Amino acid sequence: MTIPADTKDWTWVLERRCRECDVDARSFGLRDVPAALRGSIVRWRPVLDRADVRDRPNADTWSPLEYAAHVRDVFGVFEGRLERMVAEEDPEFENWDQDAAAVAGRYSELDPHTVADELAAAGEHLARVLEAVPESAVDRPGRRSNGSVFTVLTLARYLLHDDLHHLHDVRA
Repeated sequence: MTIPADTKDWTWVLERRCRECDVDARSFGLRDVPAALRGSIVRWRPVLDRADVRDRPNADTWSPLEYAAHVRDVFGVFEGRLERMVAEEDPEFENWDQDAAAVAGRYSELDPHTVADELAAAGEHLARVLEAVPESAVDRPGRRSNGSVFTVLTLARYLLHDDLHHLHDVRA
């Protein structure tokens, strides 16, 4: 069973505190993001150990398992985008349809413990990629196909908000 697509433009989280999860992404410098990601990874494992891990709170909301699988995949997508921003001049990112990824990846059918391990590995790898970004690359740009422009720093902040917001979604 699929849920309605999230069509919101979440880039506003780079300009102000998120009222839903209370994260102010502007408060994180690039060097803060790896530690924050590692802190979130630790919080995901107990979520995936819960008895209700497969339960959707309503027809329009993913289960904790589905959110965790999404975050795992977000880590991979953003790792690729960050690497391109450091290596290329103003790359344009391919669209990534998170809802199609959830259906194709059969998120609701995955093993929660496997997802926990994969999320932890992807998050740790992404944290190391962020730590390796040279200071001279912090302001390098990249663009989504809709024209939204990010720098390495704002992409890292946007990514961190996504992760922390979804932890809030599952009430971790």
